[in-house]
Formats: sequence, C-alpha cells, structure tokens
Amino acid sequence: MNTVLYLFIVTISLAAALATIAIWAPRAPKTRFVALLATTLFIPLGYLQIIELLAKPKPMSFELFKRDVQLAHILGASMDEGRAIYLWLRLQDEIEPRYYKLPWKREVAEKLEDVIDNAIRKNATAVLKNPFFRKSLEELGDLNAYVIPPPLPPQKLPQLPPQIFNPRQQNI
Repeated sequence: MNTVLYLFIVTISLAAALATIAIWAPRAPKTRFVALLATTLFIPLGYLQIIELLAKPKPMSFELFKRDVQLAHILGASMDEGRAIYLWLRLQDEIEPRYYKLPWKREVAEKLEDVIDNAIRKNATAVLKNPFFRKSLEELGDLNAYVIPPPLPPQKLPQLPPQIFNPRQQNI
C-alpha cells in the first residue's frame, strides 16, 4: 500500500509542477484557467485510477521490483480457459499475497492443476521457483512448480519410568 501512496504523491507533484508552469506562462487568462482546471481534475482521476489498479491482476511479465524472488507459495489458481491463468501468490519473505495473470497455455494450466491437486492430496505446499524468470514461460513454455512436503512432526521420546532419588540406596 505504501507504493500506491508514493505513486500518488509523485502524480500530484507532477500535476502541480505542470499547473505552476501553465499559470506563470505568458498566456491569456482563459488558457491559464483551463490549465488549472485540467490539473484539478487530473488529481482525483489519478487517485481513482491508482486505487482501481489494486484489484486487478498484474501480468507476471510486468513485475519489476520483485523480479529476483526465488520462491513463491501458490495460494490459489483460477483458469479462464483460452484466455488467462490467474495466480494468487505469496512471495518469499512477504506476508501480503499478490495477484498475477499469465497468458493461457494448456500445458502450463494442466501442470499447475496437477501440482495443486498433488499438494492438496499430500497436505503439502505448492510453490513456484523463480516465478518471474522470463525464459521459463516464453522460451521453455513451462512453470517451475513443485510440491514441498510438510515438515515432519517432532519425534516422541521413549517413555521412561520416573526416576526417584532414594537417599537410603548406595548407588548415586
């Protein structure tokens, strides 16, 4: 959410700079008024546009800031046959999940379904390794999807009878 705030601050700053230039330009007052009106309309429009983008899936090829992520947990997937594959991912070392969109490829969709079904059957976690690696989808036509088995529960120690100290015995 902080990124959206920073983007909006940059948008307002640029709009204010353009408005200042337009106001102080040697133009007719009518032209300057139109420039000021355009700026005041641009600011709420920019805000609405940035907020609206929050609910839309981002194409995986557009990811710029998290491109070096090595592992992403697959929280959910939805297939829109013939159009797109939608993924709900939790990136490595992050809490907030992200919503991504892949172009439709039948092989990728089938592999993704198999990995998710396998993870559900084994009560495991489905992950993508190097999810934003360009060659994986464009050249290889495949995802690096795997199933990570759940961690083993701690082993129980053998139950030994309780040891009670008896001061009358010789062996200490």
